[in-house]
Amino acid sequence: MRSLTAAKWLLTGLLLVAYQSQAQSKKWTLEECVDYAIKNNISIKQSELDLKTVAVEKLEAIGGFLPTLNANANYSINTGANINPATNQFENETFKSLSAGANSSIPLFNGLQNWRALQRVKLSEIANNYRLDKMKDDIALSVANGYLQILFNKEQLKVLQNQNTISKQNIERTKQLIEAGSLPAGDIYELQATDASQEQQIINTQNALLISKISLCQLLLLEEYASFDIADEAYDVPLSAILNESQENIVAKAKEAVKDVKIAMANLDLAKKDVSLARSSYLPTLSAFLGYNTRWSESVDIKFIDQLYLFDGTAFGLQLNVPILNGFATRGRVQRSKINKEKTELQLKQAELDLERNVYQAYNDVSNAQKSYEAAQKTLEARKQAFDFSKARYEIGLMNSFDYSQATVALENAQSEVLRTKYDYIFRTKILEFYFGIPLYKKQ
Repeated sequence: MRSLTAAKWLLTGLLLVAYQSQAQSKKWTLEECVDYAIKNNISIKQSELDLKTVAVEKLEAIGGFLPTLNANANYSINTGANINPATNQFENETFKSLSAGANSSIPLFNGLQNWRALQRVKLSEIANNYRLDKMKDDIALSVANGYLQILFNKEQLKVLQNQNTISKQNIERTKQLIEAGSLPAGDIYELQATDASQEQQIINTQNALLISKISLCQLLLLEEYASFDIADEAYDVPLSAILNESQENIVAKAKEAVKDVKIAMANLDLAKKDVSLARSSYLPTLSAFLGYNTRWSESVDIKFIDQLYLFDGTAFGLQLNVPILNGFATRGRVQRSKINKEKTELQLKQAELDLERNVYQAYNDVSNAQKSYEAAQKTLEARKQAFDFSKARYEIGLMNSFDYSQATVALENAQSEVLRTKYDYIFRTKILEFYFGIPLYKKQ
């Protein structure tokens, strides 16, 4: 029995280890990161709750068109001088009585308040959906930026490690040349200093990589910082022909794809509806009502059921309310709603201007990033040729270690600049594509 229990515990432990190994080996794609962030972001969850609140408001607005129905009942024991509810006479004795009734009313006309309230709720639902979509877009861009930062740090680390491997090989080669008498002993010091500097850069880049992973984990609300990693996705440039589109065309597309202008337009529609709702209070209201009541008293010598039929009654009719003066309260609401409408009109204009400026800025950023990347590539090619020439001269003793180290550093800087401009170009292109309505990633 004990051996069977031990076997179960051993199997459970092995399964846990296998599960942890599998979890640690998982590498997140950009699509997985964006989807996870959107599903778990606290602000998005709050916005989704706002939509549920709007659904409740919509139900209440629909209920405004329906009639009301209420029932009431009252049972009492009367002592002393009281009006008998059955006979409507004063009686100075103790008796029990009961009264019950029901009433219903339905609005026939209330200045179109119910209709306008329902329309406002529908507009509010549209505005909240736009806000939710914008929040998702902003989070997706932030995740994409963090994701590309990790990829950049990874490639930067590879470049530095490869270069350091070459430096260590050069040190070994230089030791051999020194031992052979081809180079002075002092030439190795500069190479060792370069090696130490590269190792320091590797440590700094490893730290930068770790910090970028932590930043993305925090954005995703993950706590497994140590085991978190992303898939080594390849992003080639140029990514798209987005620069072939005119800036005016991109602006027109952005007004449909980006939610900022749509949110401002929805807010303006809400403000207009608020004005009409406030004006509804100037109009009279008309409602119909219907009521039924009955009563019973212990002091009346008639059966309980007979009294209910004998003393029952109905009431029905119309009720008209005409607003005449309410201390300028309605006028104040109308004026405030008009002022708010003017504010939202200005906000719409500002949103359109901001969007146009952002698109033009993004277009210029992509163009400049492309030029910087192409220039960095040309510089890297020239640095590679210069480094190969310096290496050949150094190996035959025509260049000292200091000049050779300078050529190595120049090559490292050129490689780093290519990586930096590459990922800057990628991210800025992604932003411009986003304005044009192109998704950040392709669905698998």
